[in-house]
Amino acid sequence: MFGPPRPATLRFMSNANEIQQFSDALAAAVEGASASVVRIEGRHRGPSSSGIVWSADGAIVTADHKIEREEGIEVGLPDGRKVPARVVGRDPGTDIAVLRAEAADLKPVGWAGAEGLKVGHLVLALSRPGQTVRASLGVISAVGDEWQTRSGGKIDRYLVTDVAHQRGFTGGLLIDVSGRGLGLNDAGLQRGQGIALPAATLERVVESLLAHGGVRRGYLGVGAHPVRLPGPIAEQAGHPVGLIVIAVQPGGPAEQSGVLLGDVLLSLDGHQLGDMGELQALLGEERAGKEAALRLLRAGEVREIQVTLGSK
Repeated sequence: MFGPPRPATLRFMSNANEIQQFSDALAAAVEGASASVVRIEGRHRGPSSSGIVWSADGAIVTADHKIEREEGIEVGLPDGRKVPARVVGRDPGTDIAVLRAEAADLKPVGWAGAEGLKVGHLVLALSRPGQTVRASLGVISAVGDEWQTRSGGKIDRYLVTDVAHQRGFTGGLLIDVSGRGLGLNDAGLQRGQGIALPAATLERVVESLLAHGGVRRGYLGVGAHPVRLPGPIAEQAGHPVGLIVIAVQPGGPAEQSGVLLGDVLLSLDGHQLGDMGELQALLGEERAGKEAALRLLRAGEVREIQVTLGSK
C-alpha cells in the first residue's frame, strides 16, 4: 500500500502546479502578443527581420538599419499571408523605420508604460524570422536614462535585457509576462548589446514619420574632421582637440554665421567637440531653429560667434 502523500510530496506537487500555471501564463502572453509581430524581408541578402504592427491599417514599425531597399519589401503576416510594403519614413538617429503594408484589420500592440519597471523583472522577446513566432525569456538587466545617440536621436528611458538574440531579434517586440508591449528590440544602436526602444520613443518618432516622412533635427551645415591642437594653442583653447572645418554648406547656418574653411570648432554652447558624433549628438530635435554659441579657433585666435541652427 502506498498510503497518503507525505508533506514534502504535497509541497512538490503544489510547486509543480504553480510552475505549470506560470508556464501556461507565459505561453498565453506569447500567443496573444505574437499576433502583432510580423516578418520583414527588406534586405538584398541575408536573413529576414521582424516588425511590430503599429496600427490596424498596415503601419509597421521596425529597425531602420534592417531595411536596405525602398521597394520590393514583403511582410509576412501572422496568418501566413505575404503582402507588399513600402517605406513611409526613416529615422537613422533612433534606428526606427515605418512601413506601410498592403493589409487591413491587423492587430496593434497593447503598450504598457515604463513606470514601475525594475531590474530583475521578467520579459519575453518575440521575433518572427519565418512563419512562426519565436520567444526568449530573460530579465531586465538595466534601465537606462534618456540619452542621445551619436546620430542625434533622442531615446527615452530604454531597457537593457539579457534575452537571447534569436533570429529576427532586431525589430521584434519585447513584452512583459502579461503580454503587454514594452518596446522594440534593437541590436544596432549599442554594439554588442540588445536594448528595447520604449513606447514613448516609438510614439514620438512614428507619429513624425507618418506625418512628415522624417524627424526634424538641428543642423549646422559643415563637414569637419577631428584635429589635435599644438600645445600652446591647446592651452589657449582649453582642450587638446577640435573639429577642423573642411566643407561649409552654401547658404547654411554655418556660412550665414561666418564660419570659414579651416576654422577649428571647439565647443557648442559650452560642450566640447572632439568628433562629429559629439556635434551630431548636440543637434537634437529641440535645437532646430534655436540660437547657439559656437566657439572656434581662427588663425590662432579663439573666437565665439552666435549661430542660428537650421532644421532638417
